[in-house]
Amino acid sequence: MPASPSDEQLIKRWQDQPAPLLPLLHAFNERDGHISPQALEAISAGLRLPMANLHGSVTFYHHISGEPGSRDRPRVCMGPICRLNGSEQLLQDLDGAEPMACAGRCDDPIPVLQADRALVGRFEGELQQIPSPLPPPNPDGIEECCLASVREPDRATCAGYVRTGGYAALAKAREMEPEEILQVLDDSGLAGRGGAGFPTATKWRAVRNAQGGPKTLVCNADEGEPGCFKDRVLLDHDPHAILEGMAIAGLATGATRGFIYLRYEYPQTLDILERALEEAKEQLEGFDFCVRRGAGAYICGEETSLLNSLEGEHPFPRNRPPFPVTHGFEQTPTAVNNVETLASVAPILAHGAEWYAGLGLGEHRGTKLISLSGDVERPGNYEVPMGFPLKTLLFDWAGVPEGRSVQAVTMAGLSGGFLGAADLDATLDEACLRGKGSFLGAGGIMVFDDRRDMFEIARQSMEFFASEACGKCFPCRIGTERLTERLSEPSGPLAPDAWIEEVHAIGHTMTQLSACGLGKSAPLITESLMRLFPEQVSSKLEAR
Repeated sequence: MPASPSDEQLIKRWQDQPAPLLPLLHAFNERDGHISPQALEAISAGLRLPMANLHGSVTFYHHISGEPGSRDRPRVCMGPICRLNGSEQLLQDLDGAEPMACAGRCDDPIPVLQADRALVGRFEGELQQIPSPLPPPNPDGIEECCLASVREPDRATCAGYVRTGGYAALAKAREMEPEEILQVLDDSGLAGRGGAGFPTATKWRAVRNAQGGPKTLVCNADEGEPGCFKDRVLLDHDPHAILEGMAIAGLATGATRGFIYLRYEYPQTLDILERALEEAKEQLEGFDFCVRRGAGAYICGEETSLLNSLEGEHPFPRNRPPFPVTHGFEQTPTAVNNVETLASVAPILAHGAEWYAGLGLGEHRGTKLISLSGDVERPGNYEVPMGFPLKTLLFDWAGVPEGRSVQAVTMAGLSGGFLGAADLDATLDEACLRGKGSFLGAGGIMVFDDRRDMFEIARQSMEFFASEACGKCFPCRIGTERLTERLSEPSGPLAPDAWIEEVHAIGHTMTQLSACGLGKSAPLITESLMRLFPEQVSSKLEAR
């Protein structure tokens, strides 16, 4: 058995690499099972980071700890869907287990993370490592973009990807002028698929035209929104599609270096991506891409928090302006794009802007991946045309259990709050959903039938937001805590009218004054709960 690497060897391995802190932390954590004070001192000296800053950053992450043996303890998903499937009991059954936030396996619960193994099962004796489920075939045979080839055998290998048309779009892009690439994307209507919906070509053009460099690409694969698991299926089963999209982005923006920031809870995906990068060296000639694994922080899904995390800073959101397109990674022009956005790029170049735009319904352009889970018979990832009827997705494609009725669905994972039974005539596009007080976001939809306690679901959701608030701004930090308290045991006003008035007031303050999307969207949970389920709210309050 080879000797464990010394502190000096680990630091030498990473100190001159781009974005070295995260991989160095993981290296020490893997060697020792935790991050000791001595390791922090060595990292601080090796990377020339102030000890106080380093300690603050490291203790912020969920999956990095100074407690001996912490790395090897099982962590059980406590996301809303896993709780419905028995995760609280599994947490009790596993020795030394700790809870963790939604780990992105809502289509196949319950995920348990132990060291670098992602296990799945509903009982202690059946935990095993199994691949991410492939998305079910499109029930109506509707043409897809991102998922069109993901079910092909060996699609995750470079040879299989090339055999099914992969890297042909990149070859075509190498013969095009950057503005030609941008024009195709402009005409297609491709916009960010991670939630923000910003036009992709506009962002890339801004990076290309920005002064300074080197210019940088970042794939945001920190898929931390509860109920979202669409990026995982693309990364696991079609990794070269993301790499090809990044390379085309590089040609369009002038960037040659890039990072894939991967959420910690996807350890098998890390191996898949690193293998894909090794296999595709010839295809990716001229580009320097690498993977950086996060350490467990929902806020790192926000692009400027992610950039701070990459740089080794505390992952607070940055004040904007300036924006990442001019002052991103290491203050250089940076394009940050979601996995689904990048996976859409090569098909658009291959088939044309008109083809992609025509995949949407009516005035809507393109498609959207939807992660569907909860009380449905066929959970999974579905690619739908923009403007697709929600009812068709729920009742015809996924199926509601016989004899049950849909009480509520979440939108944008949890961030969009709840839609009630009367809202199920919605179509899956931003305009329609915002008209109902919600938004599509990253495309996570969790379904709750008439058996579920929506007040309790709301409490769990707000508890998640409170635990993930970064602490930078007090409206979010304090507001999420106070709303969690109001949804828990008696706290604050006990009279229903006063309780409702206070919850409204807290939520209003958060939406108006929070620094980022977490604090602005979290009150949608309580607002939609009070609007849609006043009887449940009254019943809970009267029972206190």
